[in-house]
Amino acid sequence: MDHTDPIRKPRADAVRNRERVLEAAKAVFNAGGPEASLEAVAKRAGVGIGTLYRHFPTREDLFEAVYRREVEQLSELAEHLKTAKDPVEALRRWLQSAVEFVATKKGMSAALALTFQSSSDLAAFSMDRLTKAIGSLLDRAVAAGQMRGDISPEDLLRALIGMCYMHDQPGWQSSVLRMLDVFVDGLRVQPPSKAKVDVTRAATAKAPAARPVKPAVKRKR
Repeated sequence: MDHTDPIRKPRADAVRNRERVLEAAKAVFNAGGPEASLEAVAKRAGVGIGTLYRHFPTREDLFEAVYRREVEQLSELAEHLKTAKDPVEALRRWLQSAVEFVATKKGMSAALALTFQSSSDLAAFSMDRLTKAIGSLLDRAVAAGQMRGDISPEDLLRALIGMCYMHDQPGWQSSVLRMLDVFVDGLRVQPPSKAKVDVTRAATAKAPAARPVKPAVKRKR
C-alpha cells in the first residue's frame, strides 16, 4: 500500500493573504520613493510582517513574484483584448496597462536588478511573454489594414520603455500616456481625407481638355 502523503494544497486564507501582499506590493512599489518598504507593504495588505516573510522570505523573492505576476496579467489582458472590436484601440489599451507595469518596475529597480542577476531566466521569461502579447495585438491591427506593418513588437516595447524612463518627476505617468496616444495615432494607416479627394477631383475637372492634333497637310508641287 502506498503511504505517500498527498501534496497539501495551501489553505484558502494563506492564498488570500499572498494575493493581498502581492497587490499591496504592486501599489507601494508603483508609488516608489522612501515609503516603498516591506513594512509599508505589510501594512497596506493588512497582514503582519511575519506573514509577509512566511510567503516571501527575502525582498528579492517578493520583487520577483510581483514582477512575474505583472507579466502574467499583461499576457492575460492581451488574450482578452484579441476579441475587441477595434484592434488599434485594443493595442492602445494594452500599452496603457504596460505603463503601469513599468511604473511598478521602476519602483523596485535597484532590488530587481539583483533579482535578475540571481534568476537568469527571469529576463527571458518576461521578454518572451511581453513580446508575444504585444505581437498578437499588433498583428491583428496590421491585418485589419489599420496600422502600418513596418514596426515590430520589439520596436513597440523599446519605444514604450524609452518614454517611461525619459520621465522621472511626480506625475510622469500622465505625460507618458499623452505621448503614447500621439505615438499610436502616428502608426495608424490614414485613409485619404474627403477634402483631399474633392480637391483632386476639382483640379481634374478644371484642367483644359487636350486639343486633338490635326494631321499635317502635304503641299502640292
